Amino acid sequence: MGLNAEQFDYISETERLVIRPLKKDDYENWLNAFENRFPSQHRNDKGKMDMTECTPDWFHHLVDRHQELARTDAVYVFGVFRKEDGTHLGMIDIATLARADFQWASFGYTIHNQYWRKGYGKEAVNEALLIAFEQLKFHRIEAHINMDNISSMKLAESVGMEFECVRKGFIHENDEWTDHLVYYKNFN
Repeated sequence: MGLNAEQFDYISETERLVIRPLKKDDYENWLNAFENRFPSQHRNDKGKMDMTECTPDWFHHLVDRHQELARTDAVYVFGVFRKEDGTHLGMIDIATLARADFQWASFGYTIHNQYWRKGYGKEAVNEALLIAFEQLKFHRIEAHINMDNISSMKLAESVGMEFECVRKGFIHENDEWTDHLVYYKNFN
């Protein structure tokens, strides 16, 4: 299942966006987006980040790692780019949880905070769901959301995902096991 190696140049377009794997020549565009982030807007927003370790060589290894993860059907990582000028807006990742009788994945989404409140998140997530269902052949997609991340909950709901449950002590982050909300959508 999933995309085979020669297909992980997969490109999907919406009205305003191009969603595709990162390429090595995306480095300057990718770095610029991170360097121009606004300061953190809330606890779940990393805001400005120290990018000094993110050299071109580091980035090229990242791109190679993303390709390897896709080839093994472990994780598919996509950049989100604005169609009109190619600006890097954020990332989408789709991680295989189980194949066989389940065809089950989780996904995450990030739009750089300087591009919030323009509808890019909803447009990107809607397209990512189509990629997950139609191209990667998953049946069930979950979003695991921090308990206080209201924006992410609203985004999940706006694309037709349903709240399922709270998973206690589900994800290890910030040196502790944290509870997460589970939103899901099944392919019909």
